Amino acid sequence: MKFVAFERTLQGTGASRRLRNAGKVPGIVYGAGEPAMIELDHNALFHALKKEAFHSSLLEMEVNGQTSKVILRDYQMHAWKPIVMHIDFQRVDETTRLHKKVPLHFTNEENSPAVKTDKCTVAHVTTEIEVECLAAQLPEFLTVDLGELVNGQSLHASDLKLPANVKLVNRGRNPVIAVANPPKAEEEIVAPVVAAAPAKGKKGKK
Repeated sequence: MKFVAFERTLQGTGASRRLRNAGKVPGIVYGAGEPAMIELDHNALFHALKKEAFHSSLLEMEVNGQTSKVILRDYQMHAWKPIVMHIDFQRVDETTRLHKKVPLHFTNEENSPAVKTDKCTVAHVTTEIEVECLAAQLPEFLTVDLGELVNGQSLHASDLKLPANVKLVNRGRNPVIAVANPPKAEEEIVAPVVAAAPAKGKKGKK
């Protein structure tokens, strides 16, 4: 993905407030040299942040006609308004080694024995995972094939098939990615038995 940014010369709280009032977002680019202050169009950035690839892939940033490769590192939103307050990028090149979270895309769930045969419900416990790789090898997403999932089975991070030269960052953990939960047994509804009231005898005429 490619986006356009502009050099920012003024800093400080007041300058940032004026930028936001003008429909701009203050930002910073660090790594591979001196940090650079930038500003971006708010509406364009707001829509870009809705795209998965903007968060998990290499981006091309154009500033003053010069293009460099960056990745999104962080951004801050307003506490309750749909406004981007600040954004951080990191410059990268082919030799930059990254630790980056990438999203998981689940496939073949409906064809798994757990769903197709045993009517299980598959819970997607983890939707992104952290990997380590060179910037040039960063996957936009990882595919999780659930086609072999069986009743009661849990799929862990260590079960993922990773691209060559991409390593899982597990930090001593092996989180559950997905689990096939057996269907809940239907409870038999039994109507309550109401005891019949004793019949009242008819009184004879005197």
